[in-house]
Amino acid sequence: MSSDSRAADAPRDLRERSLRIAGRILEIAGIAAPGAGASLARTALDDGRAWHKLQAIAEAQGGLRTPCVARYRHEVTAAHGGVVFGIDNRRLSRIAKLAGAPQAPAAGLDLHVQLGATVEKGQPLYSIHAQSRGELQYALDYATAQHDVIALGVPA
Repeated sequence: MSSDSRAADAPRDLRERSLRIAGRILEIAGIAAPGAGASLARTALDDGRAWHKLQAIAEAQGGLRTPCVARYRHEVTAAHGGVVFGIDNRRLSRIAKLAGAPQAPAAGLDLHVQLGATVEKGQPLYSIHAQSRGELQYALDYATAQHDVIALGVPA
């Protein structure tokens, strides 16, 4: 996959936020004039320089590796439809820890929704990943008791 297609596959809001942050860093570092950092960052991302730099940094730290995959996984789905108006990161973090993160490299969560998203009943909200059946059960027991980790409201 080319660097251009990787950048194009990024969610638009993540891409724009990342470019603003990178741009500000370039401005603070004196690499870009005030107000010109985001444009410089966008050019470096789009022409592949940013991807090549990331590869060099990763290589210096042992190379890019494919993340391991947890043996046990479970999707937590919406009990009803609505609009996501809240995500409790502290309780999500607790669920991830009960699943074995960060000690188990493959343990943790995948978040499938973001604030403002409209979801339907049964739609996956997040997935729990664990290395053992017991850790997955600990995480599921806690997650089941936490009905509003992902808070859904009535669509406007």
